[in-house]
Amino acid sequence: MQLFDSTALPSFATIHPAEMGPLVEAQLTFNRQKLAQLLAEPMTSVDVFLGALEEMEDALNQLWSPIQHLHSVMQSEDWRTTYNTLLPLITEYHTERSQNEMLFKAVLAIADRNDFTTCSQTQKKIIEYAIRDFKLAGIHLSPDKKMRMGALRQQLNQWTTKFSENLLDATEAFVLPVTAETMLCGLPAQTIQLAKAHAESRGLSGWALTLDYPVYSTAMKFLEDRSLRFALYVAYVTRASDQSASHRELDNSEVMAHILKVRHEIATLVGFKNYAEYSLATKMAKTPQEVLGFLRDLLVRSHALAEKEYLALQREAACDGIMQIEPWDVPYYSEKLQAKTFHITQEALRPYFPIHHVLQGLFMVANQLYGVTIAHEPNVPTWHEDVRFYVIYDETAHLRGGFYIDLYARTQKREGAWMDECRARKHILHPLQHPVAYLTCNFMPPVGKTPALLTHDDVLTLFHEFGHCLHHLLTVIDYPSVAGINGVLWDAVEFPSQFMENYVWEEDSLKQFAAHYQTDVPLPHDLYSNLIATKNFQTGLQMVRQLELALFDFRLHFEYDSTKQDFIQNILNDVRSQTAVMPVPAFNRFQHSFAHIFAGGYAAGYYSYKWAEVLSADAYGLFKEKGLFDHATGQSLMKNVLEVGGTRDPMEAFVAFRGRKPTVDALLEQSGMIEGVTQ
Repeated sequence: MQLFDSTALPSFATIHPAEMGPLVEAQLTFNRQKLAQLLAEPMTSVDVFLGALEEMEDALNQLWSPIQHLHSVMQSEDWRTTYNTLLPLITEYHTERSQNEMLFKAVLAIADRNDFTTCSQTQKKIIEYAIRDFKLAGIHLSPDKKMRMGALRQQLNQWTTKFSENLLDATEAFVLPVTAETMLCGLPAQTIQLAKAHAESRGLSGWALTLDYPVYSTAMKFLEDRSLRFALYVAYVTRASDQSASHRELDNSEVMAHILKVRHEIATLVGFKNYAEYSLATKMAKTPQEVLGFLRDLLVRSHALAEKEYLALQREAACDGIMQIEPWDVPYYSEKLQAKTFHITQEALRPYFPIHHVLQGLFMVANQLYGVTIAHEPNVPTWHEDVRFYVIYDETAHLRGGFYIDLYARTQKREGAWMDECRARKHILHPLQHPVAYLTCNFMPPVGKTPALLTHDDVLTLFHEFGHCLHHLLTVIDYPSVAGINGVLWDAVEFPSQFMENYVWEEDSLKQFAAHYQTDVPLPHDLYSNLIATKNFQTGLQMVRQLELALFDFRLHFEYDSTKQDFIQNILNDVRSQTAVMPVPAFNRFQHSFAHIFAGGYAAGYYSYKWAEVLSADAYGLFKEKGLFDHATGQSLMKNVLEVGGTRDPMEAFVAFRGRKPTVDALLEQSGMIEGVTQ
């Protein structure tokens, strides 16, 4: 069994922000000189040419990756300054490279070579994507328009970074002091302890409720004091907005307007009518009409169910004398209704999901599905004491890669959960470089002597992000630009992650790791039965909420019009009029914290979650037929989807695995939306 060589990984224990600038600048200089030299010489072979390009880009990516990552998870002023200083240099370099006419002609020459047909599928896909991306970057533009494109790219990166930083600062700026423990009635003991710790860390007496998601989400579900729920809700949905009670300097209103304006100009500059069409150039869906039709079809199928579920919530609130349920009541009464109907709550499940058990179970499921073995590697430097590093081996004991896992919420850490690349697999001109990933979550941390205890929703999140990791780590593609998650069409990238979520609902997998943290008693069957009964609880409300987000995002970029006043809010209002089944307060500014589309990679692409969910639900259907851990089916999924990276069209990959194209019925059945189907 090959040992993992960690010497080439970032030295997080000794890395300092001030040292990164000269290193990045030196690498950029080297890459420019190397590219000029490469283009000045006759092309001897496709292998050598593409290999040299991939090597220099990989070297830069490995240097930039830890800077980008630390800006997300350890955002001190020093790291923020370093990131914001270097980002324009990185952007300038990538723009310059994507508009290099000599490089473009060299790439076109490869496609015209007599021996191009003998190139590997990987090399052909690299050329195909390169030609596409050159065109998207404006390779055919006049010099002045190319310069404009470069300026727009700089602006876009600066504004999206500003959006993210404003959101983080606004989230961390809010604190709600609580002086009497009686005001916290209903909260789980662990959350009360965490609120106590938050107060102490801020020099406050009593308790402090914050907008950190583990605290906020738990408080909204269990806090009996309606006035406190209201205060938290208002603070949460007005973060970084014009409606915020404080810190107006963090308002993202103008930031969002700039982002949309810049994206639209980028798209029109290279010949698209809008950014939605521009975005679809790198996705499975081909036209805006296809996307909108897909989303509206799901809306028609789910809206009546959502209305029915909302009426049930209203009846539950009426039992407490609440005649008009408000948004700050919805999580609370949803939890009460679920407990009354199914005799279970998320908090009741926490004791059965201590983090060490969940990780063990996650790795066992991966082993049973794909034959992989995962082991902790304690000698790899990390950026925080809570972070761990693991290595992954396949069933032939060959090393496939490694990943960092950073699980808990803390200050200076971006909210949410995500997987990102530390480095890609590479095996071209040098010995094999194994891929490495970052897996980041924001779970409630251990409190006192109590270990971190996850909700079932948390476990779903962890399995989801680990699905992304497997997609990145199990690749067998040797060129970094199309290895792992790289080069995968964006609306297919959620397929492997959503697929993994299915195993958090299966008793055969849960019984392997769901056990009480104090007694090791397995999750009782009756509790599991209650849990599985909740699987489709409020599935209609959840569906229309996701469709609201997806339609808002897509229409925002498809219908953009800078001349229309309050364009963003009006689009959102119109989408809500078609999707929402409950009233939304006028002060709600959720869009100001919608980082997926304003600071992430989901612009005109948030629909990808539902699009890929169709793939994952249909793929999982084959495991339901063959066996949840059927070895041959698992190997087929790994071979046809996980291993191929971006070298194969996702639909072709799916058909190779499933034997046919996917159908939306699988998703509807899984969600309990087909009449007569139960889960």
